[in-house]
Amino acid sequence: MKKVAIIGGGAAGLMAALTAVKSGADVTLYEHNKSVGKKILASGNGRCNIINTTAFVTDYFGADPSFAAFALESMPFKVFEKFALSLGLLLDVKEDGRCYPLSNEAKSVVMAFEEALTQTPVKIITHKHVKAITTENEHFCVHTDDGFETYYKVLIATGSQAAPQLGATADGYSFAQHFGHTVATPYPSLVQLHLESEFHEKMAGVKVMAEVTLYLNGKPEEKVLGDTLFTRYGISGLSILDLSQRASEALTNYQAVSVGVNLLPSFNRQTLASQLEKLFQAVPTHDLEHALSGMLSTKIVPQLLKSAKLDTKTKVQTLNTKQIKKLAHQLQDWRFEVTETHGFKHAEVSGGGVSTAEVNEKSMESKLLKGLYFAGEVLDIVGKRGGYNFNFAWASGMIAGKGLSH
Repeated sequence: MKKVAIIGGGAAGLMAALTAVKSGADVTLYEHNKSVGKKILASGNGRCNIINTTAFVTDYFGADPSFAAFALESMPFKVFEKFALSLGLLLDVKEDGRCYPLSNEAKSVVMAFEEALTQTPVKIITHKHVKAITTENEHFCVHTDDGFETYYKVLIATGSQAAPQLGATADGYSFAQHFGHTVATPYPSLVQLHLESEFHEKMAGVKVMAEVTLYLNGKPEEKVLGDTLFTRYGISGLSILDLSQRASEALTNYQAVSVGVNLLPSFNRQTLASQLEKLFQAVPTHDLEHALSGMLSTKIVPQLLKSAKLDTKTKVQTLNTKQIKKLAHQLQDWRFEVTETHGFKHAEVSGGGVSTAEVNEKSMESKLLKGLYFAGEVLDIVGKRGGYNFNFAWASGMIAGKGLSH
């Protein structure tokens, strides 16, 4: 029986451990936290969006998103559903493809894996930091403060730097680089954005259903409709998390990044201008600030008008057609410059990572060193919000687990 080591007790590592031991490997799993699955517990606001039934390669980003195709094909939803049932997990499948444990608790997922692993010979070593991985006589040496253990094969499933407060580190990248692997610069993803403006802080706490357009170097890149929250540092909400992948990557590459916020997406531009004219004709003696207070939050109105260089006290009857069209434009494309993300601490996942060009997508084995494997978020593959990152973690972990046992 071949001794193998798995570094990291997250989604990919846990899946790999179960797969490898069932295929006959002697598995030791190292986790530097006090227990496994810490990021799983925090996922989906404690509910764990465990997978997405619609996952396809176009839902992923990286230098070569097609790398994820084989993994996704190897673990379609029906296969995962059957696997989850074998752990005692029933799934609640939503109409949009998102899935949660029927208990609606992420803890159920971690407990199911822990229980399954206790019924196997897998050795789980928690609260033990792996300091280095080296090679000696065609074997791998996993070094901790207690010395080192020797293994036939090693899987690096250490995740990314996202959420360091949950124990996330960049260790996996260092291990990979030690063996000659290239690491694409990591960047926060599914994260809030910081803005450069004099307005957002004064609107902090206001949430709107808005259509947000991401602009890169002044050109529209992506458009998302969803909850949008102004904060003291910038902007948040589901719409922003969805745009943050491309925004964060662009910031890493020193591109000019901005967002355009459409506060009234249910109108087209011409209809909105007509609606404003009707409104102003109905209340001709109102000033602008009061006239708009029935359409928008009272915290937004004065900031919007200031940005549009319109006096809040202007009587609406004095506005001409050009000014009304300008206001309609401002309401539907209020631009803000993005300066940075809210950082790895607030990111759900990370982009960048170990180059997939140097890893075999059908086995997750390194192309540079036989017996070295990678799975999950440590690789340069990152998915959209909605369970997609778990899709890749489970699937790549399963493939790597099979590789470890051969």
